[in-house]
Amino acid sequence: MEQNELQERIVNYMRTAAYKPLTADDLAAAMNLAQEELALFWTALEELEKTAAVIKTRHERFGVPERMNLVVGRLSMSAKGFGFIIPEVREKETDSDIFVPGVSLGGAMNGDRVVARISPSEIAGRSREGEIIRIVERANEQIVGTFEESRHFGFVTPDDKKIGQDIFIPKGAVHGAKAGMKVVVRITKWPAGRRNAEGEVEEILGRAGEPGVDVLSVMSQYGLSEEFPADVAAEAAAIEDAVSPEEFSGRRDRRGFRIVTIDGEDAKDLDDGVYAERRADGSFFLGVYIADVSWYVRENSPLDREARARGTSVYLVDRVIPMLPKKLSNGICSLNAGEDRLAMACEMEIGADGLVKSYEILPVVIHVYRRLTYTLVNEIFAEGADAVRTENADLLPLLTPLREVHDAMEKARHERGSIGFDVPEIKVKLDESGKPVALIKRTGSLAESMIEQCMLAANETVAEHMEKKEQPFLYRVHEQPSDEKIERLNNLLATFSLHLVPNEAGEVAPKDVQQVLEKVKGRPEERIVSAVSLRSMQQARYADAPLGHYGLAARHYTHFTSPIRRYPDLIVHRLLRETFATGTIASERQERLRSLLPEIAEHTSARERIAIEAERETQDMKKIEYMAQFVGDAFDAVISGVTAFGIFCELENGVEGLVHVSSMVNDYYEYREDLYALVGGATHVSYRLGEPVRVVLVRANIAERNLDFILEDNGVFVAAKKKPEEGDVKRGESLKEKGAKKDARSKKGRGRKAAKEKRTDEIIADVKGDKRPEKTSAPVETGERKPHGKGHKGAKPHDKGRGAKRPERFQAERQGALADESSSSRPKAFWMKPPKDLRKKGKKSAPKPEKKRRPHNKTQRATANSD
Repeated sequence: MEQNELQERIVNYMRTAAYKPLTADDLAAAMNLAQEELALFWTALEELEKTAAVIKTRHERFGVPERMNLVVGRLSMSAKGFGFIIPEVREKETDSDIFVPGVSLGGAMNGDRVVARISPSEIAGRSREGEIIRIVERANEQIVGTFEESRHFGFVTPDDKKIGQDIFIPKGAVHGAKAGMKVVVRITKWPAGRRNAEGEVEEILGRAGEPGVDVLSVMSQYGLSEEFPADVAAEAAAIEDAVSPEEFSGRRDRRGFRIVTIDGEDAKDLDDGVYAERRADGSFFLGVYIADVSWYVRENSPLDREARARGTSVYLVDRVIPMLPKKLSNGICSLNAGEDRLAMACEMEIGADGLVKSYEILPVVIHVYRRLTYTLVNEIFAEGADAVRTENADLLPLLTPLREVHDAMEKARHERGSIGFDVPEIKVKLDESGKPVALIKRTGSLAESMIEQCMLAANETVAEHMEKKEQPFLYRVHEQPSDEKIERLNNLLATFSLHLVPNEAGEVAPKDVQQVLEKVKGRPEERIVSAVSLRSMQQARYADAPLGHYGLAARHYTHFTSPIRRYPDLIVHRLLRETFATGTIASERQERLRSLLPEIAEHTSARERIAIEAERETQDMKKIEYMAQFVGDAFDAVISGVTAFGIFCELENGVEGLVHVSSMVNDYYEYREDLYALVGGATHVSYRLGEPVRVVLVRANIAERNLDFILEDNGVFVAAKKKPEEGDVKRGESLKEKGAKKDARSKKGRGRKAAKEKRTDEIIADVKGDKRPEKTSAPVETGERKPHGKGHKGAKPHDKGRGAKRPERFQAERQGALADESSSSRPKAFWMKPPKDLRKKGKKSAPKPEKKRRPHNKTQRATANSD
């Protein structure tokens, strides 16, 4: 018996049979272990205690945490100093995360795996609170941040706001770092009580603000590296650049098929090709050919260990962090046109109804005919594109059956209840120095849908194949939404006379959600219903059990089609290969796989989440950097989120920011969770999820990665007033008065810095009456700039040179933001001097201190001293 199996037996016994904590001797005796099992018992128990699968009490007894009022999980911190523990085991589906106040953290940091004692919450509506009593595993051995120094020591402010404390750096551990530099710090002493963590500077990334340093900081924060270990690089270098004829043995030759790849223009890791034919009876032959990465990456080799550790390729805003070295990902494994390549094929017969009638999964050798792009395929199928079709006449016999089988399969999936959320993708276009110059909004196209339907068919077919064989396997699962989320969604739907009806098992079918979305399509409530429905969905993950895919309404599903960039796909290929010889996997191997696959599923799911977070962070960083040039401009937006502290608004270009409730000046606003809205107490004005609003951008904080808006017709913010340029005349000021003031200033001295001349003013936009005013129409796009337009090509960056004229669009919006007096279509914002205590007090404007007189008698002197 292996140690893993014995550990599982120990935990199961303690959960089901042991009614009290036991000593190690009592536990071993109660389990009636054989002599060979007893030899492994002590090591297995020690390992379980180390990982907190079982808990050892101060009286040398062992129990499982869930029966000792304890919980084991990951700590997720808030920037405000408190956190939540996400339990690894939930006894009941209704068990919530555990709130941990700052005083009960016990030195734990964000991401740490911890053990906490649970207690009922004293706050109504919060079910459980916890106090951390043990830190099982640290998550932040390295931290990225900005270095600051003093005379005798330094400190690093982490980029991750969830790490709510600076890292103390002793003088001897600075290693050349200077103030303002981005650094990587290794923790040498963990925080305890009121003492901060201590660290040592391991790497200097560069000065904050220098080109490329921002992305390097994110890579270091998430532990992403473009470099591979020496043994991995050496193994990759030893692989031949071309396929040899000896490798064709045991493979079906498909080089006669005119297979094409269809990808984005900048894609280099081409891991899927497709080929389709229409049969005389109206059915289709569809072949999906996937790079045979498992042929080159063998189990437990250096390449395999590194690929498993990475889990996935990561697509940052300016680069790709590959799972495999480029020698494989862009070379021998990539299905490059005009070259022989080894592949794994899923060849299917698809009926005219779009359903798979028969299939074969097999290893093949292929020769890709053409490398196509989504753009080209869309142009070929566009109306009136006769010239493009004539130029690519050789492709029409290949693409036409692909489109026809796509239409049939898409219809079949829709009929079974597949839910389609049309979420646009925002791509940040960068210049050569890494500066953002445009935001490009991309929605799904016909070409992308054609490839997607082919990949879905292969993934479902492979998953069903392995489930029917009852072999150990790795599945992609998307589970039923929780009862709580369905109830909240139903509460919203009830306001529109809609409802989701659960079946006898208490489950809501995907078809029901699909029908609700179709009923609201094109109606005013479409945005809010779609947004809340999407948020009701569970997060997809990997598992070793076939739990189905709710969003696709699929009983069987896996990831088979991207082994170059996803480790689970590589595992799927490897498991398929083991069945080719005999149709099944050897029994001993099956037992080994059943213990390995749950760990692989959990690890790759976690790595996928890390990749998504890193990708989103670099994208958001560049989006905010791009938007910084538009501070003061007005935009049309849609409310994308509602909280007690404000509303999140999404612009047409996909950028999202916050309108804080404190900036809304025409009423006191109450958060109505049931309505997904903020509602004014006196005016009854409401701001609801999915509603359109007009906002003014007032702040773009690149360091904190957030944008602040105010509502154009109901907002206030304090802004620094720019110092007038030489020769400018203020409103209401004559040239003579200006000249007199200039002479007066010259007498008091010249050369004062502009910062000392600044004053603060408020911009206030008020609303009269109880009704919100009509929104002004969006400014007309000019020919000079279309950074946000849907489908726009060739967007040019701003001319940022000195004296460059600002496009008319943003001139008009800025006038709207400052409420030009000529505008009569909405309430006017106006400049208003702030109270004196808000103005900056420079030497020039500071009032002279009043000369104090000496008190005349003892009583007055005593009073003066007490003041």
